Amino acid sequence: MKFLDQAKIYCRSGDGGDGVVAFRRERFIEFGGPDGGDGGRGGNIEFEAAENLNTLIDFRYTQHFRAPKGGNGAGADRTGAGAKDVVIKVPIGTQIFDDDKETLLADLDTPGKRVVLLRGGDGGFGNAHFKTSTNRAPRRADKGWPGEERWVWLRLKLIADAGLVGLPNAGKSTFLSVVSAAKPKIADYPFTTLHPQLGVIRLSMTQEFVMADIPGLIEGAHEGAGLGDRFLGHVERCAVLLHLIDGSAGHVVKAWRTVRAELAGYGGGLAEKPEIIALNKADAMTPREIAARKAALEKASGRKVMVVSGVSGHGVPEVLGALWAEIERARAERMK
Repeated sequence: MKFLDQAKIYCRSGDGGDGVVAFRRERFIEFGGPDGGDGGRGGNIEFEAAENLNTLIDFRYTQHFRAPKGGNGAGADRTGAGAKDVVIKVPIGTQIFDDDKETLLADLDTPGKRVVLLRGGDGGFGNAHFKTSTNRAPRRADKGWPGEERWVWLRLKLIADAGLVGLPNAGKSTFLSVVSAAKPKIADYPFTTLHPQLGVIRLSMTQEFVMADIPGLIEGAHEGAGLGDRFLGHVERCAVLLHLIDGSAGHVVKAWRTVRAELAGYGGGLAEKPEIIALNKADAMTPREIAARKAALEKASGRKVMVVSGVSGHGVPEVLGALWAEIERARAERMK
């Protein structure tokens, strides 16, 4: 299935039904009076977060959603039928933005969460509504109120506990394939990963979290270089970032600073998230190179640097343990 994390759609709620002019006419009833009923309510446009969806690809082929009109009123004080609502199912983590792409209208971040984006129009009044002691035969009936319409942008942000960031070929996909059952494409050329990947990591029966691997960043990504920073939104919800750095390529401090600059340039609070720095590809370095590059990274970042190898598995349990500690701390904060 093709991954699509952004789509533009048109939505219109239903118009209300019309009220009617009618009079009660029965034999032997001299003064029947008005009995025109009101119109029914138009259908709403609603969005619901569904657990079995993980892409917005369906909205590439269906881009217009219209709710039906409410039924018209009828004689004998009969109100028109209310129209059915249109419920649009989207993946968990979908945000709904106005046409300007900046105004957030709704955030469907939990399973089953539902929002009414556009309300259907109310039904118009029939002439029975206007009868008074001085106006016993009104011939007024109102049209139904029109529904609402707007273009909106759907933007999917994956729900993950930890995010993998780094330059292209830092070994992120290899690491994800080792620690989870995910099967991302792995190759020795830049930008092998073209769209985000999710993997479920189980440390024990009670310790489980989701990790997201996004395409690699390069210098100028926040200005559109390479694949740009459009996929960084998928790690905005993460509790912690795992920053993998290719130790075998050298210039590890420059690599770390490049990615940090892109996180800060993107915004969204990514630069302030807890970060675990891991010097990757330890199997391709000598002990002296590992020591020197680790020391240089710790001096530049002011943080502890872990050494790991996705291929050999060296240091993987320690990294996962550090990630779990941050995730557990974040979950406890949310429960307060």
